[in-house]
Amino acid sequence: MPLIEKVATITAKGQTTIPKAVRQALGADYGGKIAYRIDEHGVSLHRVEAVEDPALGAFLEFLASDIRAHPERIQSVSSDLRARIEALTAGLEVDLNAPIEGEVAL
Repeated sequence: MPLIEKVATITAKGQTTIPKAVRQALGADYGGKIAYRIDEHGVSLHRVEAVEDPALGAFLEFLASDIRAHPERIQSVSSDLRARIEALTAGLEVDLNAPIEGEVAL
């Protein structure tokens, strides 16, 4: 691989844009994941291969087949339930990409 060096600016929030030439060299695109590796030689950047959750695919297929078989069961969320959900989650910040910490029982 040819030597590529590009400069990027770090924002006040600690964010940066990965230059196009680097994304192309990594084979990483929008929605892709990258990993920063720090060792005694410095910092390197690697593309992370997507790993599918085997249970998620089966669950989504179950939902899809149930919706096809029983479309009459689909209901909208009531305004009362929506208001309750909003009240219970007011002020909470959730990072859906953050790793789960601690024990997880399935």
